[in-house]
Amino acid sequence: MCDACGCSVVGETRTIEINRRLLEANEEAAARNRRHFDEKGIFAVNLIGSPGSGKTSLLEKTIVAVGDDLNIGVLEGDIETDLDAQRIRAKGVPAVQLTTGGACHLDAALIHDGLHMLERRTDGGAIDILFIENVGNLVCPSLFDLGEHMRAVLISVPEGHDKPLKYPAAVRTSHALVVSKIDLAQYFDFDMDKIRKDALSLNPSLKILATSATTGQGLEEWIGLLRGKPGNTGAP
Repeated sequence: MCDACGCSVVGETRTIEINRRLLEANEEAAARNRRHFDEKGIFAVNLIGSPGSGKTSLLEKTIVAVGDDLNIGVLEGDIETDLDAQRIRAKGVPAVQLTTGGACHLDAALIHDGLHMLERRTDGGAIDILFIENVGNLVCPSLFDLGEHMRAVLISVPEGHDKPLKYPAAVRTSHALVVSKIDLAQYFDFDMDKIRKDALSLNPSLKILATSATTGQGLEEWIGLLRGKPGNTGAP
């Protein structure tokens, strides 16, 4: 884990106090981000999920499907490298890589800085949807509001249908659950009905989609969800 969220600090009392201060400061920064997004007419979407869950692939397919209808900007979060940002730029969309240097999540202050870098790269051009691809992790990103209007958690078929119960905070704090790589379900012991039942028991208002970046399944429903702009008051 990392020092940035206090999860590596030894001592229960000290850990609680550090986490409280960090989260309070982050909440204030997130509120400022949300005001900025609203003033600029930007719809911000925070994608969280494990490494390899398909976040970047979903973004690539989304960019192609949307075409010129909406102006997309992307903030890419990773511990190291800008490989994912390169993939996004190759689709003709501006992307800023946010490398955390070891931290297991993005925070609101990083998003503030990243957005201003992105705005400079677009010469002040309009951004209709800002995608924030968080660091690959189902734990710490669920604790940190970034000022987003919508949070989507990706769980891929190879990860298993037990993940909602194992990582309940990721489900409770999200507006949508995107089950990715559904085309692989026939090769795994994966129960779509169970993941839906478990996820809804944690978050009854959750939107659940089964998607495949390979076949395009569920992509139209995903785009429709984005256009509908659910969760316009921030993460639950």
